[in-house]
Amino acid sequence: MPKTNHQKAKLLALLRLLFYESDERHPLSGPRLVQMLRAQGIAAERKSVYDDLEVLRGRGYDIQLERGRGYFLGGRLFQLAELKLLVDAVQSSKFITGRKSAELISKLEQLTSRAQASGLQRQVFVAGRVKSMNESVYYNIDAIHEAIGENRQITFSYFRYNVRREKELRHNGRLYRVSPYALLRSDENYYLIAYDSRSGEIRHYRVDKMSGIGRTERPRDGMEAYRTFDLARYAQLQFGMFRGPEQTVTLRCRDEMADVIIDRFGKEIALVPEEEGWFTCAVNVMVSPQFYGWLFGLGGGVQLTAPRSAVEGMRRQLGAAAALYGPQGAGESGG
Repeated sequence: MPKTNHQKAKLLALLRLLFYESDERHPLSGPRLVQMLRAQGIAAERKSVYDDLEVLRGRGYDIQLERGRGYFLGGRLFQLAELKLLVDAVQSSKFITGRKSAELISKLEQLTSRAQASGLQRQVFVAGRVKSMNESVYYNIDAIHEAIGENRQITFSYFRYNVRREKELRHNGRLYRVSPYALLRSDENYYLIAYDSRSGEIRHYRVDKMSGIGRTERPRDGMEAYRTFDLARYAQLQFGMFRGPEQTVTLRCRDEMADVIIDRFGKEIALVPEEEGWFTCAVNVMVSPQFYGWLFGLGGGVQLTAPRSAVEGMRRQLGAAAALYGPQGAGESGG
């Protein structure tokens, strides 16, 4: 190999060693760097390695020397604390599937040393949470952004889960065609905000319930409707995080509520058929006023049946709410 090419390869190999094998807690001594380069078949001596380190410094790389221990790459594009924050965001995002989360975290690990990458793995402490079941959601978001940028309408299929945990296409399987305008993340899900030309309305769609997104050649409709649309109101549709005792509760549900239950607690939840049109399921929840409010919002489609303490709590919650709206409640006062 010509000397110039050898020197370039050596510099590149040295930089990679510093990037992946060193950090402030794991510096590499000059002799150790020589040994690691030779293990790759690259001839090296201590003096030439020291000269190469100075060349890299001169090109802007933050190569630090800890006296008595060795060299390490200091400044990086992302610091470890920033990578931990990104890893937590990826792992805790419900709309990213478990497999895609693992792929993204693996890529983030390549932005730091091997030792610090192992620390990122230990940072993943929410792996058992409910994640999206739609592997294509990651690409759906990108396709929607492209359509918005190109001012084009899109088509897609929209589905929900039935009591057998199977996908059922809505709209009798017909494609939806809308004009996309924005993506909103609310209650840990992504929603497409779009104008539906047929109804003349702004509507929203869960991105992880969309499939087969296609960009059309039609320009978007509904610009005036979107300009007057209050997107901030959608941001207020958060499911509150209220603490309470963790309990396993039993819910008795109508079959049409299967999609709601699976959406909330994940596809692995066991749905046990009961009498015609009903099923039961056992779920772990934090029993709190917010949980009771969620149940109340489902109307007669879901009934809390156990344990007794939770059922009694629901009765008390309903009684307290009813007292506010009874004949003597605040709503009846005043002239």
